[in-house]
Amino acid sequence: MKKTGLIVILAIIAVVAILATVIAGVYNGFVSAEEQLKSAQSQVGVQLQRRADLIPNFVATVKGYSEYEQSTLTAVTEARASVGKAQTVSEQEEAGAQLDKAISVWVNAVTEAYPDLKADAQYIALEDELAGTENRVATARKDYNAVAESYNLKIRRFPSNILAGMFGFEKADYFSADDSAFTAPVVTFD
Repeated sequence: MKKTGLIVILAIIAVVAILATVIAGVYNGFVSAEEQLKSAQSQVGVQLQRRADLIPNFVATVKGYSEYEQSTLTAVTEARASVGKAQTVSEQEEAGAQLDKAISVWVNAVTEAYPDLKADAQYIALEDELAGTENRVATARKDYNAVAESYNLKIRRFPSNILAGMFGFEKADYFSADDSAFTAPVVTFD
């Protein structure tokens, strides 16, 4: 009888040890996936900040050519500041869209008003740098979305979804296109 009791106790200890090992492995997988997600989101932030950091150079270049509108410049400056403050995916998305709009309005207005500016070497270099940065932002967002998809699948699949819920792992948001991206532009030749 003592031998049977000892075997039962050892079997229970073995089952508990195996269960604890599996739970620890799943939990550690969630932690790794969450850190990859944070890293990917950080990369998006880095590229948005890089784009925002180009703005003072544009301002300095344009300043030599124009008496630009203060209100337009203020909008660009405020949009640039919001990029640095953005923490979540939705805040980064909103700040990026705000900066895109401000840059678009400002750059288009200035280049239309001062055609000689388009020929300035420094302006051209900054414009190329901004275009390259836009590509980096798009790539960082795409990479983030891939990591977010992997993370979301990991925490939603059975049976790991039970542990994810117990340990408080929540679904990650995706970067998405703004509503205007779904409307085809209208081109007219007047």
